[in-house]
Amino acid sequence: MDKGLIKEIISSVRSLYGSISKIMTTSEFEILVRDLKCCLRADNDDKEEHGISTALITFHTAMLLIEKVDADRNMLVAILLYPYVSKGLIDAVQVKNDWGDDVSGMISGLQKVGKFSCRNSSVNQDNFRGLLLSLADDIRVIIIMIVHSLALMRVINHHEDEAWVRTVAFEANCLYAQLAHRLGLYVIKGELEDLSLKYTNREIFTQIATKLKDTKSERQQYIASFIAPVKAKLEAAGLKFEIKGRTKSISSIWAKMQKQKVDIQHIYDLFAIRVIIDTSIEREKSDCWLAYSILADMYTANPARMKDWISIPKSNGYESLHATVMGPENKWVEVQFRTRRMDLIAEKGLAAHWRYKGGKSDSTDQWMNNVRDILETAEAGPMQLMKNMKMDIYNKEVFAFTPKGDLFRLSNGATVLDFAFQIHSRVGSQCTGAVVNGRHEKISYKIKNGDTIEIITSSTQTPKQDWLSIVVTTKARNKIKQSLNEAKMRKADFGKEALERRAKNRKLEIEESILMRAIKKLGYKFSNDFYADIADEVLDLNKVIAVCQEIERKDSETTHVAAEEFKINTSSADDDQSQDVLVIGEKSIKGLNYRFAKCCNPIYGDSVFGFISSDGVVKIHKQDCPNAQHIKSRYPYRLINVAWSGTSGNMMSATLRILGQDDIGIVTNITSIISKEKNVVLRNISIDSNDGLFQGYLVIGVPDLTQLNSIIRKISTVKGIKDVTRS
Repeated sequence: MDKGLIKEIISSVRSLYGSISKIMTTSEFEILVRDLKCCLRADNDDKEEHGISTALITFHTAMLLIEKVDADRNMLVAILLYPYVSKGLIDAVQVKNDWGDDVSGMISGLQKVGKFSCRNSSVNQDNFRGLLLSLADDIRVIIIMIVHSLALMRVINHHEDEAWVRTVAFEANCLYAQLAHRLGLYVIKGELEDLSLKYTNREIFTQIATKLKDTKSERQQYIASFIAPVKAKLEAAGLKFEIKGRTKSISSIWAKMQKQKVDIQHIYDLFAIRVIIDTSIEREKSDCWLAYSILADMYTANPARMKDWISIPKSNGYESLHATVMGPENKWVEVQFRTRRMDLIAEKGLAAHWRYKGGKSDSTDQWMNNVRDILETAEAGPMQLMKNMKMDIYNKEVFAFTPKGDLFRLSNGATVLDFAFQIHSRVGSQCTGAVVNGRHEKISYKIKNGDTIEIITSSTQTPKQDWLSIVVTTKARNKIKQSLNEAKMRKADFGKEALERRAKNRKLEIEESILMRAIKKLGYKFSNDFYADIADEVLDLNKVIAVCQEIERKDSETTHVAAEEFKINTSSADDDQSQDVLVIGEKSIKGLNYRFAKCCNPIYGDSVFGFISSDGVVKIHKQDCPNAQHIKSRYPYRLINVAWSGTSGNMMSATLRILGQDDIGIVTNITSIISKEKNVVLRNISIDSNDGLFQGYLVIGVPDLTQLNSIIRKISTVKGIKDVTRS
């Protein structure tokens, strides 16, 4: 480490000392110091992949947790030891023995998150989904990752790898800032958004920051003139309070400029006044409303911009009373009234709830359920997830009641159908309408604040495709999609059975690889859609079979081999000059045509037998062919012995079924392996992807079984491949 970095780390450790020593016993503190000293000495490569000091980021994250959230013993230990457990510098079992299952569990959660973070790999659909799903396990892991994101964002200004900085900024803004908002960590959320704007649009950030700096004294004078008379009136009423002004964040100002299509001079709410009242919990609401009434007597209030989060707090625990009044010089001013307890929760989010309630609050469980609902739509990819995240954050909320008086909170624009799914997924699936305030309404009725809603259901009702355009909440949308997918799966099963019955009635064997090619030829991307259309009689079964037969006929023309094209092996096994592939019959019968059966596609080296078909052609089947038992039991008199000669050479078709993760580069890797193999040809490939997985069929030409097994082993080593089998 260079001297400057060592000096900064020492300074960070000293800053941590006071807080950590207060929340640990002397023996615990000594163990922590011992472990950290050993790790720092052993960490020869302190720099991470992009040149950031592991120790520096670790200590900064710990300090930010104390400053912005809470000095929680287990969370701090997890932060400080996690990077060194990941590097193998301290044993995870030792950590568990020293600090217990809780710390060990958090470190395990952080390791799981680290695998998917964009700092280690590009932000793609699977990484984003994996990151979010892993975050959902422990809310404290979420908080640590949010704080870590802020620590990282603070040190990457002017980093030489601009592309990486933009990626980190994307993750910070689109994921961690939104999670911080949901947790009520508004200070962290604001700084993450500001830094993200700074790194992605430095010109705009600098312009706004410069303008705010130039007008700072003017703004402070106005705030002082506004506060003075308000302060006097509140003191006269006997209230104890603190009153201060704050400037809006640069990112929120930029968002308003874009939304309102104006420059910064025309943004009227560049700042807000905050009144923090010292009072008992019993008098919190009454004192906040008293302060508001005093303000409303002094200045004209704008009722349209009145926000009461005291009577019904936000889902993340936020409580405050917001009013906008016409101040001096005809300027609109936003004033926020809250108590000291409310202000702590507004600054430090749900962590402050734990401090007041002595454990997890109800809001925590509600928040986690909300996140899990959003995660269920993760297959939509990062941009859709980002949209879903923001949808519930920035939209206003509406509140509605059941006839029994239970209160439900929904996003602005929610419909009766959303309300039904909020009650229960079964109620939503069977919803046909509702009685709203005594009047019958359709499922598309948009809920208004204070509505009393009684859902009407029918056992014959099922979710419809057009319901997706009616609902606005993530939970309802996901449940509808899930139900529609299940219905399609059931329908697809019926269609598949119908095709199999029709083929059996016509005594046909349709090979799976040929069927997959037929599905693609008929214009279907997914097999479930193909089978569902058969069930709905949109697709004619006779047409499907005709297409399969046409594909098989064309394949037959290219793979048919006549007896004249090879010599029957009559020489000894030691004859190296023999070029024979098959020996047919006990006495090496000549003049017979043969064909490799499409149901099993035997290749050189397979254990095989011959079946004399009605047209006199010998069909070569594998001994373990799906049709072998039926053929042998029904037509034993038409069987003929077949054996491979001592020499391979002819190119023979084999079909491989491959299952793996749906990654854009995985098919390229597979085809690259095949192209590098000597005497191997890729004849056909078909892919069917769904829910992040893909199933593919490869038809390849290989000379023998040994070569095929070699290819299977090599494909199995490709990252993301879960299974490779011969079909």
